[in-house]
Amino acid sequence: MNEGTNSNLFGLTKLYKVTILVITVVVILKQISTRFSMAVHILSLITTSTNEVTGDFIAGSVNTNPVVIRRIMGMLKKAGLLDVRPGVGGAFLLKAPEDITLLDIYHAVHVIEGNRLFGVHQDSNVRCQVGRNIESILQFELNEAQSAMEQRLAQTTLSKLIARFE
Repeated sequence: MNEGTNSNLFGLTKLYKVTILVITVVVILKQISTRFSMAVHILSLITTSTNEVTGDFIAGSVNTNPVVIRRIMGMLKKAGLLDVRPGVGGAFLLKAPEDITLLDIYHAVHVIEGNRLFGVHQDSNVRCQVGRNIESILQFELNEAQSAMEQRLAQTTLSKLIARFE
């Protein structure tokens, strides 16, 4: 084995493994961030459409795979925001658009785990002044930011959002 390549048993270099890790993290973060916007899109489309709204119709508007739409619709259904008629009957809201906030949608699609939007690394070196303090101090700031964002989302209803469409 050539020492300059940093190869392991599977022949992967450290750079290759780091690249895979970075790509995985980016894909996960993209999925989290787009799940919320797709859910808002779905509910907005159901609200504004005059025709039956099927998963395939929604997928065409969102421009994504119908499987992704069905997964998000399942979350919205479980949260009591919509229901789906069996077969090709379409989806409909279970609450009035003025009674659905962006925060309701945000919670419905599980954007965050453990009620924390931001994660902070743990087990820093307690012998270091920064390591000893960073977690609690930074987590306080991040909790405040999350709270402000959630308060803002709670102020906007689906009907207010839709009223701004051209």
